[in-house]
Amino acid sequence: MNSENPFTMRIQLESPRQPDVVQLIDDLDAFQKPLYPPESHHGIDLNALSQPNVLFAVARNADGVALGCGAMVLGPDFSEVKRMYVRPEARGQGLARALLAFVEAEAIARGCTRFALETGPLQQDALALYARMGYEECGPFGDYAPDVHSVFMRKDVQVAA
Repeated sequence: MNSENPFTMRIQLESPRQPDVVQLIDDLDAFQKPLYPPESHHGIDLNALSQPNVLFAVARNADGVALGCGAMVLGPDFSEVKRMYVRPEARGQGLARALLAFVEAEAIARGCTRFALETGPLQQDALALYARMGYEECGPFGDYAPDVHSVFMRKDVQVAA
């Protein structure tokens, strides 16, 4: 690791099908799955993350170690934030905020002006991040049904003409 700042990072679009990135997704699942019943787990798998309409970003430190990831699934009416995760040792450095801002900017560059997400009510840090980033609670969207184990949020952005 870079001894001056171990959290110096670069974020870019990458394939989710890399062993270190698969480990991030596995770590996220290991954290989330015990929190909620199976029918309330809405993560998407590697096949879905590898589709052309998915922007998948990875944050790496100066040594190339994957510290976090996040995805944006582009849709005709809105784009959905998925698979946001930062390793515990890299938290508190603004990495989640940077990852979310990155995938939002990539989606905006492709014409998206509405974002949505679903997360769990027990994930207070995630809920706080999304609120700080301008997301507001809303009802279920897309194919989601009302669920006491889900918090739905959305954000509309204005794009300068």
